[in-house]
Amino acid sequence: MTGAVSAGFRGGTKTLLSLVAAVAASSVLVLAPPGSKGSSAAPLTAGIAWPRAERGSLPATLPDGTAYTPAWFVDARTSIGTAPSRDGAFLRLLLRRSDGSLRQLRRLPVRGNPSFTAVTAAGDVAAWAEGDGGLRPQLWAVNLRDGRPPRRVTADMGEARFYLSEYDLVIADGRVRWVAAGGGNEKTEVRSVALTGGAVRVEAQPGTWQLSAWPWMVDGVTSGGGATTLKNLATGGAVAVPADPRAVTNCGPHWCRAVSLTEDGARIDLMRPDGTSRREVAEGPVETVVADVGPLDRFEVFAETGGNADFSGNVRLMIYDIAGRRAVQVSPDAANVGYRGGVLWWSTGTQDVFLRHSLDLRTA
Repeated sequence: MTGAVSAGFRGGTKTLLSLVAAVAASSVLVLAPPGSKGSSAAPLTAGIAWPRAERGSLPATLPDGTAYTPAWFVDARTSIGTAPSRDGAFLRLLLRRSDGSLRQLRRLPVRGNPSFTAVTAAGDVAAWAEGDGGLRPQLWAVNLRDGRPPRRVTADMGEARFYLSEYDLVIADGRVRWVAAGGGNEKTEVRSVALTGGAVRVEAQPGTWQLSAWPWMVDGVTSGGGATTLKNLATGGAVAVPADPRAVTNCGPHWCRAVSLTEDGARIDLMRPDGTSRREVAEGPVETVVADVGPLDRFEVFAETGGNADFSGNVRLMIYDIAGRRAVQVSPDAANVGYRGGVLWWSTGTQDVFLRHSLDLRTA
């Protein structure tokens, strides 16, 4: 459904599942000549549209010279991310505070091919999935404010599946939830465990699903047409998504995104899961750049390509304001775009020298 590459763990070894159909929906690069419908000579900028929105910027490297990659922003200036140790022997998971100070949450030896595959946060609590060589994936958590060390919540994650979505791990009602393979594409396990640890609950669902905003999940992660059904895990109720043979559809509980190819590139539409309130977001040399649909139920993030993007690899980063039915420019020259938990981030510059920026859409 997200259109992102799914990272999973099989038998303790992390594997990448190439979801070709989904990638075509949300991350394929569609290029067309400049001046098409997706371009604007003088777009409304985010600074004008949302002058009070909180913003941040941070160097791409830490004071010790190591490269820092954010995975989650707690706010516009506080983030959780990874960086190698200065001697290159470890991969670190760090809390990078607004004042520039660092707190090491975890570190894993690089000889074990480590990864911090999914990170999430809710309130003062952060949780993540980590893998280390031949070990099965483990779920860890930490209180970001009380200073106590992280704790392992469980090592029973099954064959976890992650789709580069903010809902790969979901914290709700004192539990952490994720999905795992339950027999190829025939079944999905919805797994959960209390933040305090204990036994893992497993609920099997026929088909291939991923989590969305709790308590919803959505199918279509391996389907060429994308999502067909939303299901409420709390009530058991389901919403059927109307089929669109011209587009690939990704959905959250409140909005669906339909991406179709056009002569000039692509067209991005939004609609309600029942097919109503459909409207055009952008058309021309455009692409989607984040996995999740309709962040905060208020925005849709996309990029305009073509022109210099063919050579630089950078894009014009845009946000469609759903209520205002308007497109807002975030950056004219962006790369490395990410979104989690209400915060959008991107970089400007070259591949060798760049600066990261963030915009807290919750404050827009």
